[in-house]
Amino acid sequence: MELFCLEEFKTEFEKLKSKKSYRTIEEEVIDYFFEKSSDELCSGVRLNHSLDAPYIKKRLGGSGGFRVYFLLLIRKDFLCLMFVHPKTGSQGSENITDESKAYLYKKVLESIQSKDLYKLTLNEKKTKINFTR
Repeated sequence: MELFCLEEFKTEFEKLKSKKSYRTIEEEVIDYFFEKSSDELCSGVRLNHSLDAPYIKKRLGGSGGFRVYFLLLIRKDFLCLMFVHPKTGSQGSENITDESKAYLYKKVLESIQSKDLYKLTLNEKKTKINFTR
């Protein structure tokens, strides 16, 4: 499975990672998204009704953890992380708005077509995420 992300995900991820209270975010993302099959990644709430290209919101780290929004293109073995936010703490929020969800979906489709995405890979120890254009 190839992993990519939007600028919005990268920006929010790096902001949260720099805060002590959200230091587990990198480990949570690595544990859930890397080296997984599309079947393993299909869990979560589907925001569309597509079987081949589900748009999913997924809770990571339990009820007080993080919410991640992503698009999974099953036939292409491709996943794009779109946005992340904490559920609790100073930066926490319950959910993003329906307008934000629609914006992210439109943005990811445009970014895939224009190839304006970051590719995610792991360092040698598989403890850090690298973002490359």
